[in-house]
Amino acid sequence: MSRLAIITPSFAPDFDRCADLHRSVLAHSPDSIRHHIIVPRADLALFGQLSGPRAVIHDEADFLPRSFRSLPGGNLSVNLRRPFPPLRGWILQQIIKLAAAARSDADVVVLVDSDIQFVRPFSADTFRRDEVVRFYRKPDEVDERLPRHVIWHQVARSLLGVPPAAPPYPDYVSSLLAWDPAVVRRLLARVESVTGRRWADAIGGKLHFSEWTLYGVYVDEVAGAGTNVDSFRVADTLCHAYWEETPLNEHAMREFLGAIQDHDIAVMISAKSRTPTPLRRRALTNLSLG
Repeated sequence: MSRLAIITPSFAPDFDRCADLHRSVLAHSPDSIRHHIIVPRADLALFGQLSGPRAVIHDEADFLPRSFRSLPGGNLSVNLRRPFPPLRGWILQQIIKLAAAARSDADVVVLVDSDIQFVRPFSADTFRRDEVVRFYRKPDEVDERLPRHVIWHQVARSLLGVPPAAPPYPDYVSSLLAWDPAVVRRLLARVESVTGRRWADAIGGKLHFSEWTLYGVYVDEVAGAGTNVDSFRVADTLCHAYWEETPLNEHAMREFLGAIQDHDIAVMISAKSRTPTPLRRRALTNLSLG
């Protein structure tokens, strides 16, 4: 039987959303699945309310090198080995995801942010088939219309020692993605071999970076047939997502949820949309998928 672990980095402002996510994990997945929630040390007591047989609360410092230190009064940290540029919060979170996935002894990890909720049953078999982990890849989606995505591809290719290539590139970015921990370990070893630096130092020194893109470029350009990924390469995300930064109201929420596809197992309403928590919670609680 395949083992699946869910990994969620979070912090105090996202506690209510994370609590809703965890309740949805309990409601829609087998008892064998564990939810690992990784938070700053200052938030351990708050998130400890979620601790239980299927929830493990971790201190994010346990997944970071000792040379990484938080700076007071902002969402920045510093790597004492290389203080400039400072580590941005979103880069730090991606390093935590990579470290947690690499350390996992599960067969597949699913990285899930706090603004997602599961709405249909799922198991390890949803994300792993014939010993191959599901690989999300949408061909020819990234070009000059998505300049940040283009930079992410360029950075990933540099970190992995892959020759430059012109767009269009595949899109590997989604709100709900599965990784093979063994592949993550090999790609981090590749980064260290190419850069001659500890992988966290190499990634932490970047101003722009996407963990999803690094994994995707590695699987496509480096790992190749060794992953047998072609047997489970897909272009659907399994997650119905709202990425806009405009709050949903009652009418917009009904329209959004009405567009859920039969294969979607989760819903993501971006925290940046500032959609009121009571509306979000009520709508998802009352959601009927037949």
